[in-house]
Amino acid sequence: MTFKELGLNEQLLEGLDAMGFETATPIQEKAIPSILAGKDLIACAQTGTGKTAAFLLPVLHELTNTESDSIDALILVPTRELAVQIDQNLEGLSYFTNLSSLAIYGGRGGESFNQEKKALSTGANIVIATPGRLIAHLNLGYVKIKKLKYFILDEADRMLDMGFVNDLLKIEGFLPKERQTLLFSATMPPKIRSFSKRILNEPDQITFAVSKPAEGIMQIAYLVQDENKAQLLQTLLSKRKGKGEKILIFSSTKAAVRKIAQSLKATGLSVGEIHSDFEQSDREETLRKFKANRVEVLVATDILSRGIDVKDINLVINYDVPPDGEDYIHRIGRTARADTDGVAMTLINRKDERKFQRIEHLMERQVPKSPLPPAIQEKEEKILASMPRRSSNNRKYGKKKSYKKPYKKKKRMERR
Repeated sequence: MTFKELGLNEQLLEGLDAMGFETATPIQEKAIPSILAGKDLIACAQTGTGKTAAFLLPVLHELTNTESDSIDALILVPTRELAVQIDQNLEGLSYFTNLSSLAIYGGRGGESFNQEKKALSTGANIVIATPGRLIAHLNLGYVKIKKLKYFILDEADRMLDMGFVNDLLKIEGFLPKERQTLLFSATMPPKIRSFSKRILNEPDQITFAVSKPAEGIMQIAYLVQDENKAQLLQTLLSKRKGKGEKILIFSSTKAAVRKIAQSLKATGLSVGEIHSDFEQSDREETLRKFKANRVEVLVATDILSRGIDVKDINLVINYDVPPDGEDYIHRIGRTARADTDGVAMTLINRKDERKFQRIEHLMERQVPKSPLPPAIQEKEEKILASMPRRSSNNRKYGKKKSYKKPYKKKKRMERR
């Protein structure tokens, strides 16, 4: 279905044409008519399927050519990167309209806070915000939000995972009861359904298949211990050096990101790193360099698993197995976007083997395990030979220990 068939106004069609978009994605086909009909909505679809335009386009359609002295639409997101991305998409889609927008997020200087205050007190049409930063403004009492028409939560599952539930409810308390609420999420766990009942009114529901990586991703895994991961990573990347590829490496901790980046820089690679210790301006500059191919390899925490729009990422490497299957899907989903091909590699140590098996079960497929280079395989065999074997009657390594008697003694002493 084309965007014209969806009934969008000429200003938006002109913006879509300038951006090279003509045909709606499945989530857009389903969501846009529902939103235009004024219904609350719960929409579940994977990242990279066009969710952002699915809520921006109908909101822009309704707000174009309307006079307002208040904030009309509020979009809440979990990360600064996603706020910036949505603001950039909004800028392109609304180019031929009369609408104003503002992205609000932390990590910048005091001058940016003052600029945000001015826009929030005069009434930008659309505000994209992270919860903590918005609450800082709301508590000061000048945010013109009483006439809000649209309340949109993007990546809602991620916001709940990050512990924003109380912040979201606090923000919701500032909003008018008469409004249209839209909740977009990549997954739909029970906590999302429970949360949605508190803030939505008889919503339409749209669900597309989740937990399936894009078909164009070639997945590979290596069984390797932590001691050998750095050498394996250097070996894998040495074969790709100088080819002009974009390579994204994920690790779960800031300390690991720093260590990985340092070791790769020592090999002569151009490496950038992003995690929450960096100022927002530094994170944005690193991301710009990566997009422009001025940085070959970008090492990051899960802060970049959602909410970045970088084209032509050729390779994604999970330096460690992510916490759960959905995080894995989002990490490797940074490659093979828009019907392109890509490669995703995961390094699995012994303690993470079962975790990765659960991910494979979620995807309903096994990821091929690639052999290690001979020099690393030799080191692996020495490490594994020195490890105690798994005991059949105890999940931990070594002999089964009994904690029963000391536990009973302790209880008897407490009763005395």
